[in-house]
Amino acid sequence: MIRLESYVYGRWIAGAARPSTLVNPATEAPLAEASSEGVDFAEVLAHGRNAGAALRALSFGERAALLKSMAKTLHTHREELLDLAQQNGGNTRGDAKFDVDGAIGTLSAYAVYGEDLAKRTGDRRFLLDGDFIQLARNPRFVGQHIYTTRPGVAVHINAFNFPAWGTFEKIAVSFLAGVPVITKPATATALVTWRCVQLLIESGALPAGSLQLICGSTGNLLSLLGPQDHLAFTGSNATGSMLRGTPGFAANGVRVTVEADSLNAAVCGPDVEIGGEVWSTMLRNVVQDMTQKTGQKCTAVRRVFVSGDHAEAFEEALTDALSGVVVGDPTTDGVTMGPVSTASQLRDARAGIDALAAGNRVALGGSAAIDGKNAPAGKGYYVRPTVIVGDNGKAHDLEVFGPVVSLLPYDGSAAGAASGIGRGLGSLVSSFYSDDRAWIGDVVAGAAPWLGRMLVCGSKIADMATPPGMVLPSMVHGGPGRAGGGEELGGERGLLFYMQRTAVAGDRVVLSKAFGIGE
Repeated sequence: MIRLESYVYGRWIAGAARPSTLVNPATEAPLAEASSEGVDFAEVLAHGRNAGAALRALSFGERAALLKSMAKTLHTHREELLDLAQQNGGNTRGDAKFDVDGAIGTLSAYAVYGEDLAKRTGDRRFLLDGDFIQLARNPRFVGQHIYTTRPGVAVHINAFNFPAWGTFEKIAVSFLAGVPVITKPATATALVTWRCVQLLIESGALPAGSLQLICGSTGNLLSLLGPQDHLAFTGSNATGSMLRGTPGFAANGVRVTVEADSLNAAVCGPDVEIGGEVWSTMLRNVVQDMTQKTGQKCTAVRRVFVSGDHAEAFEEALTDALSGVVVGDPTTDGVTMGPVSTASQLRDARAGIDALAAGNRVALGGSAAIDGKNAPAGKGYYVRPTVIVGDNGKAHDLEVFGPVVSLLPYDGSAAGAASGIGRGLGSLVSSFYSDDRAWIGDVVAGAAPWLGRMLVCGSKIADMATPPGMVLPSMVHGGPGRAGGGEELGGERGLLFYMQRTAVAGDRVVLSKAFGIGE
């Protein structure tokens, strides 16, 4: 059995005892084990902080070259990583590509952002925020806001569902900002992350100490973080809230960003023609978000708002489309949806389905146990695609992390749609389907405060719009309230989480020379 080691203070260390076992969720066969017991987390932190100087010394262009090299290394070993994603994540090949290619694509995208920054900044290693501000009657006394890299470490705690993409979208941004990383994947699905880091260390491209990996528990690491350090967490709202309360965080001013639960929605506008192009796009997007990664995406649709005649027609179309989904071992030909990732996720999904269904109608699926195609009888963490019709209130409070959606009635108005979105108390993304410009304008104004991202899809872009569940490096990823209140990505915006904005006042001529911006 593979023993996943942590890569810390420049060497690989196997945990001393009490390892966790990683399994294939399609068969429950053991694959690997991991433990971080015996790792000195104070030394991990000191090693990362000391390494930061070398990373900060690189220009944006040099950091871009580093990211490009990392992307190339992972792409070279893409087939191996896809196989591991299928084994340890229960992914179909398409789902594995979504994760692994997402990691490679985000590294490549941030390499391009770095190249663009290099063209605009030259050898300067900080960013300007706006133009000079005249501070006195004499125009020579001015102010300028700048962003500089904070000399700490970034601790990344990642979710189980995207061991490649979730890991490297954070690393790409952090490295381009010049901050070394301590990354901690969810142990249950850490095999892909571990192999990726192993490949990158072997490549020799990484500055010493710039990337450390924890396979297992983080021990007392978080309690040791200081005022220049950062924590980026993806996971449940409950865990995010607990992490925010880590002793010393408030006193030391540790920066924390959280991406958490999200009751994302799709809303059908009253003008949408049943069976038309916009209708078909909405249906396709909902089906994809329900079944891709077995619905275990933070951006997956959980609620669908439909009104009037649309409700019955959409239910019929959705259940018909989902009836063709084949659930089973994702390495088997013909299987289109694999298992959820862990036994605990299976228990939670079944319990959540029962809670959503109480007093409502189950139009498809349900919580009963099933065997997956080509899986050993009684083995594997399989869930049926499930559609629940009706609103008992739970759909706005409980996220079932699996292939489950609630069809909810609303009155067709923009105000009704925005109100429904708001009942989720903050989401990463929601999508709105309509060609009615007035309705769209009112929906955007009413729903945007509750959302990190919106897809507004009409007939003119129905054939080109990316699905709402796809996170793009150029767009902000995060959301308010229940979704954690954090932000990631967004092109260059992502760098700012790792940088300090400082207002500098002084002589325009002196500052111009110091900032290399000319006069």
